[in-house]
This record gives sequence, C-alpha cells and structure tokens, in this order.
Amino acid sequence: MLIIMLGPPGSGKGTQAVRLADKKGLAHLSTGDLLRNAVKEGTELGLKAKTYMEAGNLVPDDLILGMIRERLQVSENGFLFDGFPRTIPQAEGLDAMLGEIGSKVDMVMDLEVSDEEVIKRLSGRFSCPKCQAIYNYPNMLPKKEGICDKCGAELQKRKDDTEEVVTNRLEVYKKQTQPLQDYYRNQSLLKGVDGEREIGMILSDLLALLDSAAD
Repeated sequence: MLIIMLGPPGSGKGTQAVRLADKKGLAHLSTGDLLRNAVKEGTELGLKAKTYMEAGNLVPDDLILGMIRERLQVSENGFLFDGFPRTIPQAEGLDAMLGEIGSKVDMVMDLEVSDEEVIKRLSGRFSCPKCQAIYNYPNMLPKKEGICDKCGAELQKRKDDTEEVVTNRLEVYKKQTQPLQDYYRNQSLLKGVDGEREIGMILSDLLALLDSAAD
C-alpha cells in the first residue's frame, strides 16, 4: 500500500503521518529525512543533493525521485509519503516512476484546515531548541511559561512563524500544492479529512479510511 498525506503548513500532517504509519506498519517517508540520510550516508544521490542544499537551492525533482526509487525497492508492508509530492510535476514524475516498478498510489489523504486556523496555530507556536518538543499557545501550554516540560530548556519562536510569514507560506502552498487536490481528485484517490478536531479523532478517521481501502 502506498499512501500520500497532504495538508497545509500547521495542519498536523507530520504528526498524523508518523502515528498512522506506526499504527499500520507502514514506512514513513519524509523527503526531508530521505535527503538528510542520503547526505549523511554519502550515497551518490546524497552527494549530488548536498551541492544544491549547501548552495541554498532546491534539490531537483529527479534527484528526489531517485532517492524515493531506492527506498521503495526495500521490502516493506507499505509506504506513507509525508511532504511529497508538493507540485504537479513531482506528482507526474512519481506516477511515472511507480509505473516503471509496477506500483501505484493507493490513496491520498488531505487534512483540511482553514487559513484562520493555520495562522492561529503557527503564529502561536514555540519549540524547544534541545529536544525539538513543540508547544502551541493557547492550546498546548508548557507547565511553566517559556520552559520546556521535557528538558527544561528555554522555548524559542521560529523566525518563520510570524503571522506575516505564515500568511505568505499559505499563499505559496495554495499556488504550488493545492492543484494536487484536483490532480488526485481526478484519479478518484483524494480523501478529505477534517483537521480541526482533536488529534485522536483525526487519527481514527484516517485509520478507518485505510481499513476501507484494504477491504
């Protein structure tokens, strides 16, 4: 089974992807993780990607697809893509590559969160620089204001979590990624899920969707 998780920044996509993959025994594939691992391991594709990353440029789609191809050749129960594809060309490249290896996308899950909710979540987000724990004001507060519950470090606000920057990130998402909704809707693969509820409720819906696809 091959699943794609879509959703705007701040939708909780990463959190749900990790939990869903763990529950269903799927390999969680984040392109960011794939890139970092390939660079760390010094693979041929990783070394090529490193030159783009160090120059502050986007890694070309063909390199990312090459890393994904290598990963898909490892025997697993299934795969869940988190953060890929982001654009129509990436989606078309993925479909072409999957066709070459006799595979296909089985379902695309789209976490639906309003612009207002995204701005509220991200502009009120703080993280721990040591253990990477994330807190959200006013919904997920640390026990002591400004201090991480887990390791006691002072919480920091990301530079890209200001309301102005968050609004811009949403616009970029809409231009680049939202056309994917139509792309996968036309293939009858897109399943929308309300992402403005409690985490456990959202996960239950995602699990139910996977179970229905397996039947």
